[in-house]
Amino acid sequence: MPTAVIVDIIRTASGKGKPGGALSTVHPVDLLASTMRQLLARTGVDSSVIEDVIIGCVGQVGDQGVNVARSAVLAAGFAESVPATTIDRQCGSSQQAVHFAAQGVLAGAYDVVIAGGVESMSRVPMFSGMHGGDPLAPLSVRYPDGLVNQGISAELIAARWKMSRTELDDYAARSHERAAAHASSGAFDTEIVPIDRATDDDHTTQHLRDETVRASTTAEGLAGLRPSFFDAALEQRFPEISWSVTPGNSSPLTDGASAALIMSEERAQALGLTPRARFHTFAVTGSDPLLMLTGVIPATELALKRSGLNIDDIDAFEVNEAFAPVPLAWQREFDVDSAKLNPRGGAIALGHPLGASGTRLLATLVNHLEATGGRYGLQTMCEGGGMANATIVEVL
Repeated sequence: MPTAVIVDIIRTASGKGKPGGALSTVHPVDLLASTMRQLLARTGVDSSVIEDVIIGCVGQVGDQGVNVARSAVLAAGFAESVPATTIDRQCGSSQQAVHFAAQGVLAGAYDVVIAGGVESMSRVPMFSGMHGGDPLAPLSVRYPDGLVNQGISAELIAARWKMSRTELDDYAARSHERAAAHASSGAFDTEIVPIDRATDDDHTTQHLRDETVRASTTAEGLAGLRPSFFDAALEQRFPEISWSVTPGNSSPLTDGASAALIMSEERAQALGLTPRARFHTFAVTGSDPLLMLTGVIPATELALKRSGLNIDDIDAFEVNEAFAPVPLAWQREFDVDSAKLNPRGGAIALGHPLGASGTRLLATLVNHLEATGGRYGLQTMCEGGGMANATIVEVL
């Protein structure tokens, strides 16, 4: 059976996902095109050998509409023969793109693929695709009490696992502390590629540092923030909620792109390339859409079962920090050493550019394993609607 490997994997630095953010002047097509162009430049691979490009993107409207993947392929100057498609598995979109690409290699359908993601939340705000309609309305038949937004789901997780506000804020502060320390040490330099952006004085500069990391963040400072999702109408329905989820212990709106060059190991050897990691195991699961962020638990269980590995065999874990209760609930279920969980900080600090986050986490995971001599890494992402992906990779 063929082996699917990562030849290289990169990301942009995060930009605040609002007008005036570092990447807000960059069109998402250009953001992704520049990232993919640099991916091939780093490896010396000609675009004509790429058999498909699979890109995750959640807000597929406006500047990100009409198959943003194909637009980016053409904007990057790739050969016109290179096809591309855009997929949506909510926050796990680019992780799913990686799965599809690697699984295509394993099936013999591809030899060389690019997988990645893009999201410009400053230009295409969250829920832009819902304007003028309610895609969830038909679900009222199955869920007559109504589903809730992800913030309420995070509150329900905090209540079910009995997490205090202090615990959430301590976790969030640690995310910023770890991310800031690794940024200062240059640990992210091998995964971040520069993006040209316009400045206020009509000049161009390169964006190279995650704009969402705040080195000065403390749990004490976060304690002063007000809850983001308090809803008096839901207090009677969910009396267990203590309203502890705030902007400080949630991931910020973010712009960014990420991309991975994935091949069969045989093709990599033929091209004279040295793979960095191989794909070991894939899993994707559905979960309760009310507690939609808990899917990371069954996804991890399924990935471990399929892999034949034990939790102790894994050297590092990336559990997306959409909200602090998510990785904390996951950690309680698996009793993992906190030093191995999001060791370079997570989305609370590094940002969560929805469709690009899956490949961002994978880039950080591979770089961390290489830097620390680790062998196996596991990545998992909670996803809107109650789903999650999990991936196990092995550094070569």
